[in-house]
Amino acid sequence: MNWDLLIPALSLGLISSFHCVGMCGPIAFALPVQQFGAPLKMLATLSYHIGRIFTYASLGALFGLLGRQVYIAGFQRWFSIVLGTVVLVLLVQYMYQKTRIQPGWIHRLQIRLLNQMSRLLRAPKAGNFFLLGMANGLLPCGMVYLAIAGALSTSQVGDGIIFMAAFGLGTLPALLALNWFGHLASIGLRNRMRQLTPYVIALMGILLILRGLNLGIPFISPVLETARGTAVSCH
Repeated sequence: MNWDLLIPALSLGLISSFHCVGMCGPIAFALPVQQFGAPLKMLATLSYHIGRIFTYASLGALFGLLGRQVYIAGFQRWFSIVLGTVVLVLLVQYMYQKTRIQPGWIHRLQIRLLNQMSRLLRAPKAGNFFLLGMANGLLPCGMVYLAIAGALSTSQVGDGIIFMAAFGLGTLPALLALNWFGHLASIGLRNRMRQLTPYVIALMGILLILRGLNLGIPFISPVLETARGTAVSCH
């Protein structure tokens, strides 16, 4: 088992939970499960989160494939360093200008997804909770972008899937608690949790840079293998 992937991905998911509680709170509260009994309520809630994690894993397959091409080309280390640097630059730009760089097509995708989710919320059928989770997994989210950056820095398609799925599992405890005990979390508390987001982004950017530096530090900067067939000089 690749703990060098699992531990960072789970940690990112756990830390991202603070952001998720603030941003996904309204969706969690809107899940139409209150009319169900406890067993069916739990089943519907889990179905929603499984759909969300399924979408993350699918994104992991796509971006893991792209990461594989970078790995084969021999640029994985430099790509990780550049990716981490871009994350930090975008964070500084956001902190000073308070504006996000979001292409128009992403905004249009967000509107379509929200409209589809609204229709699913009005029809609380058993299968709709899985679809609702899948749609939620595609919503533009800075934490998901960071996880995608992690999947891009992997060298295998399977590693990309594992990274994104583990990220989703890391967010699960806090979001399940929000589904069941969300009434105890005030808006002020959720807003304070959202304020931790810049620190999480900065940490991820630094970790991506450290990953590319090959410092031999377990879980933080492991030695990245070179692609097969790549000559490595011993002198």
